[in-house]
Amino acid sequence: MNNFILIVLDGLGVGELPDAKRYKDEGSNTISNMATAVGGLNLPNLQKLGIGNITQILGVPPEKNPLASYGKLTEISVGKDSTTGHWELGGVKTEIEFPLYPDGFPEDVINKFLTETGLKGILGNIPASGTEIIELLGDEHVKTGYPIVYTSGDSVFQIAAHEEVIPLDKQYEICTIAREKVLISQHSVGRIIARPFIGTSGNYSRTTNRKDYSVDPSSNTILDYLFNEGIETIAVGKINDLFNYRGIKTRLKTKSNNEGIDRIIDSGMKANGALIFANLVDFDVNYGHRNDPEGFAKALKEFDTRLPEILNILDESDCLILTADHGNDPTTPSTDHSREYVPLIFYRKNHSAKNLGTRETFADVAQTVAHFFKINNELIGKSFLNE
Repeated sequence: MNNFILIVLDGLGVGELPDAKRYKDEGSNTISNMATAVGGLNLPNLQKLGIGNITQILGVPPEKNPLASYGKLTEISVGKDSTTGHWELGGVKTEIEFPLYPDGFPEDVINKFLTETGLKGILGNIPASGTEIIELLGDEHVKTGYPIVYTSGDSVFQIAAHEEVIPLDKQYEICTIAREKVLISQHSVGRIIARPFIGTSGNYSRTTNRKDYSVDPSSNTILDYLFNEGIETIAVGKINDLFNYRGIKTRLKTKSNNEGIDRIIDSGMKANGALIFANLVDFDVNYGHRNDPEGFAKALKEFDTRLPEILNILDESDCLILTADHGNDPTTPSTDHSREYVPLIFYRKNHSAKNLGTRETFADVAQTVAHFFKINNELIGKSFLNE
């Protein structure tokens, strides 16, 4: 089959990076601290692959003879954003950090947003959980017609609106204007996101009509190199938005981790000679940002339970990498991402396992993919395909 499956377990960090103090993330270790908080994890399949060999995890001891090679990746890009993490996994170092707005957007940005869109006002302008803010401000939005603007630990400008108050086409138009005329220059956030919702007071819910307006990667990523060589690139979940759909042949949307796993398995069974690049976002969005170690642990257990389904579609010609894009320690006071190493689990059926150590950059993943497909490139990083 010769497929390469790359799965990002969003937010699953494995310990603070040397510069964590700069980001106020000392002591962060998403998986280890979460395990301690819940009294231990039970991850038999990840344990067999060697995740307990990477960092200390209560309930998941090191495996004497792991089935996969293991290690951890160092982020060299600035920041701890999903976009920069994924781009570095794709072979690109980000030199300038995307802007963050922990206190909301400045007045000049909001005023320009109102002027360019013709809106009379906004609600919110705070960092918030998307589900919580529509419950908090949904009634006022329906009454006034003003969209709800909010941000998060990521570099995002999110716009929530009821589909019966501001029609979808208008919501998308507002986001396009914001991307092209407002959130530019020093305010060029990684993503502008339309967050439509429906329902009535006390019963609002987000729809599947979310749409992201991202910036292009600063240079070609592994996706571009493969795409330009005619190699099939399949993106599952948030990967599409984070790379602004560039270098991607097949785009598969998902609503949950389980749906993402279904897409990975289906694609892996059908594809031949493809990169399947997937993001499983529930860990980060539903549990990391909400400081919910119990929920995070439960979601990780659910992934572990389904991991054999993924392994079973692989033959000796295929590769699988499990990793992450940043940390999101649910046990710390902050609800933002955390500046951490991320896990590296590299599985090839019937291949001997090695300790791959601490890699110098996330981009080693991109070079390993390029090596697998025999693609010359100018990406950073070093392949560990044959180590």
